[in-house]
Amino acid sequence: MKNIFFVLLISIVQPVLAQTKLEKALTNLENNYNQEKVYLLTDKSQYAAGDKLWFKSFVFDGYNRSALSTTLFVELYNADKKLIDWKTILLTNGEGSGDFQLKEDLPEQIYFVRAYTPYMTNFNEDFQIVKTIPVYNPKSTESLVISKSSDWSAKAFPEGGNFINGMPSKFAVRVSSPTSLPDNWTGKVIDAQNPNVPITTFKSFDKNVASFKITPALGKKYQAIIQDNTGKSQTIDLPPVADSGLHLEVYSSKEGIKYTLKGVNLKQQLKNYKVVGTINNHLAYKANINNLTNEATSLIPTKISNGANCILQLAIFDDQDNLVAQRLCFVKPGQLKIEKAEIVAQSIKQTPRSFNSIDLSPESYFKNYTVLVSEDDGTSSPEEENLLSRLWLTGDFTTKIDSPAQYFSKTANTEALDALLISEKWSRFDWNSVLSGSAPTIKTNSQQYLSYKVKPIKNGSMLVNATVSLMLKLGNREAALNQYQTDQNGYVYLDNLNYDEPLNVSLFVNSEDNKDSNTDNLFVTIEPLVNPVSFKGNFPGTKYTLVKAGEHKTLSPTISRAINTQKNIKKTDHNDVQIEEVKIVGKKTDPKEDLDKQLSTGMFSSMNSTIFDFVNEDQHIAGSSNILDWLQGRAAGLTFQRNNSGINVPYIRGQQAKLYLDETPTDPSMIANLPPSNIAMVKILKGAGLIGDAVLIYTMKGNMKSKSNEKETPKNNSAVIKGYDQPSEFPIEMLDNDDPAKKVDNDTRETLYWNPNLFDSDYVPPRIKFFNNDSAKQYKVLIISFDEDDNLLYDQQIFK
Repeated sequence: MKNIFFVLLISIVQPVLAQTKLEKALTNLENNYNQEKVYLLTDKSQYAAGDKLWFKSFVFDGYNRSALSTTLFVELYNADKKLIDWKTILLTNGEGSGDFQLKEDLPEQIYFVRAYTPYMTNFNEDFQIVKTIPVYNPKSTESLVISKSSDWSAKAFPEGGNFINGMPSKFAVRVSSPTSLPDNWTGKVIDAQNPNVPITTFKSFDKNVASFKITPALGKKYQAIIQDNTGKSQTIDLPPVADSGLHLEVYSSKEGIKYTLKGVNLKQQLKNYKVVGTINNHLAYKANINNLTNEATSLIPTKISNGANCILQLAIFDDQDNLVAQRLCFVKPGQLKIEKAEIVAQSIKQTPRSFNSIDLSPESYFKNYTVLVSEDDGTSSPEEENLLSRLWLTGDFTTKIDSPAQYFSKTANTEALDALLISEKWSRFDWNSVLSGSAPTIKTNSQQYLSYKVKPIKNGSMLVNATVSLMLKLGNREAALNQYQTDQNGYVYLDNLNYDEPLNVSLFVNSEDNKDSNTDNLFVTIEPLVNPVSFKGNFPGTKYTLVKAGEHKTLSPTISRAINTQKNIKKTDHNDVQIEEVKIVGKKTDPKEDLDKQLSTGMFSSMNSTIFDFVNEDQHIAGSSNILDWLQGRAAGLTFQRNNSGINVPYIRGQQAKLYLDETPTDPSMIANLPPSNIAMVKILKGAGLIGDAVLIYTMKGNMKSKSNEKETPKNNSAVIKGYDQPSEFPIEMLDNDDPAKKVDNDTRETLYWNPNLFDSDYVPPRIKFFNNDSAKQYKVLIISFDEDDNLLYDQQIFK
């Protein structure tokens, strides 16, 4: 879907040098109104307290995966807008994944998952996705039930926005509700002066919308009366009939979008009127009318979007560049450009706990898949929203649309989708604001990955334009000591950090009197430059309400099964722990010898060595400012001399010894700034092969911890910052039938397979593999992927 826009310009007007107001507006739109939208796929539609909620996020810039952002914030709220948990998700090609562990004591209620990129905070908060998540808890004193409220309202929208005398006009009728909509409804149009004779009648396409046509007469007042299936009715006024203006008719087909303009009582007729078609904030079509005429018709071919599906916004401007009509329409309705998965082999069984597999073609253009496999019991209702509806519809509108996925299903009614778009208005931008030259204020630019601002402080004062050393240790990796220059405000910046492990940052500064740094007078604070933003709006209304639970609370079969699955997981986890506890250590070894083998390579191993073990032994180093000072007098033949910087330099038998940090040559200044708490082992070599005389310093690895610092309080010169949240690993097989201790009586898992990143590598073709539960006879399999050109693969099948 990349390079989606083919701009079609139709005009016989001679070009002029100065830009018109409309041309300036189009440039403004192109340069300043790029915006993102998010779709969040969860493994289930409802949860029990104690469940794990798995999610996959897709971030789009228009209809392509976004290259603007590499960070996504995903937040979990309760119904009172209290933030319960949040994740910082790494986006790669607009995709990222994660999970929330729902606590077992969560009260039963509706929860909300909000997702947005930092760049999205520059725009209307309403465009951020807020997903409704029902969570049930058998111990709660309240129960979630579906509301039976019939509180709804209706509005009527003329096509193009104008209702003109004598022009046959198409109307869309839209019903909305903060909770739930009536199942079906009907209506009629009347002349207010003759209400007993309907002019026309209509019936809802779905819960959202209906349409009708009427030819109005000047001076008459028209009304629509809507009645739902329960008998509730509402009367609404149609707009006043105008005696002049522009009438717009639009029809979408597989060939393109045909539009007709008709002018009524216009002074210059349609001369110098402009037709502009935009897709998102990009110009896709522009035509000028140069003749005196009251009618103009044209076909906008589908090549404006390279044949891809999208919403086209048609806007009509008069000879003074004033907006006089606008209309939204869908390109190629009923012909969705969606690829299907190439399945080359499958092994599907219905027997309990059987192994199943689905092999995807390794020859496909699609290489990275999101896959969800669930039990399908044949009773589940159609999904309310999916990736298609979010990408092509709800991601760009703030009004509530009931079950938007229906408009892109196999049985979709294209007439209903067209009526829905008549009732909607593109609100990513306002034409009048764009024409006036207004542009959104970008306070938060798109940044590559995570960035931090480090504030070093010494003796209570900030270090301005000073050289400082920062020791950076990422997770279990080796620490790295680097020098930085603070700016005029006293800050150091760590930019574009892409990691999913804790990063320990320690500050060191050489003192001016040639003594080594004292970390007691150092303090460091770290401030993230990529921050989540508090939610200011209101959560969307839902169809659920809370009622007081009865003495014996009734649970749905789905939630009962989820709770049983949690018990099974606890049982297998408990047995795993017991197995670990009874493992027998076969041989007792020397911890210092093991440490040396773990840290040293062959070239640095020698029988003639002195080793100081900081992991297994308390070396009482806490009182020393650095390891070189501590080593004085502790190894025979090892002496020290201070250099011009006041740093101790090691000598062995009168000759300067080589210095190594993790077996890499280094100098005394680097070792002097190394925090003693990061040291795992020191080895003194005397005449060892190719190395000769040397002092080797080894830093902590993995989960090592200094024995000397077990009782030490954390130093003020260090701070830990967390990176991206790493997603948990989905357990492909929860049960082990070969182990009686781990066997469960009833496997009730609903989600059988979840893989947000199934790769097609050169060595392993993509295979979906999962184990059946005890009851599934058929499986619902969802496969999503994008190729390098952002063409979409979306395939949902039932396997038996």
